[in-house]
Amino acid sequence: MGIAEAVSKRADCTRRAVGAILVDKHRRLISSGYNGSPPGGPSCLAGECPRGTHFLPFDSPGFCACGKEWPCIMSVDPGSSYDSGPGVCEANHAEGNALLWADPQRVDGSSMYVTAEPCPGCWRLIKGMRIACVFYPGPYGMESVVFPPA
Repeated sequence: MGIAEAVSKRADCTRRAVGAILVDKHRRLISSGYNGSPPGGPSCLAGECPRGTHFLPFDSPGFCACGKEWPCIMSVDPGSSYDSGPGVCEANHAEGNALLWADPQRVDGSSMYVTAEPCPGCWRLIKGMRIACVFYPGPYGMESVVFPPA
């Protein structure tokens, strides 16, 4: 999990940094990924993402991250879709990036370590790639989900 945490430091997001790694059955590193836009794409850290520029930060109640009073007219509605409509997120999730950069022949039966619980879309990718086990931090310690072999 420490490697996944180190990878998360590379995230290109002002709101959340997530890291993921894939390891084979011998616990050798296959691939790593962090949340961020595709290479050459718009950068959240450079202020090119509406979700990353206009939100209500925890440490500054009453003011948008851009410095204007809340609610900022440029803000994206909380709970709105990350995948379509106003405020679409440009980033790929850490789990998806780890899978994109992995050798497909080594992924079947591997384990994934993620610094946050995967979202429903990432769970579909994980199951589709036949990952054997996923580890992530939960409210009471390390959680794991083991998938039966197909």
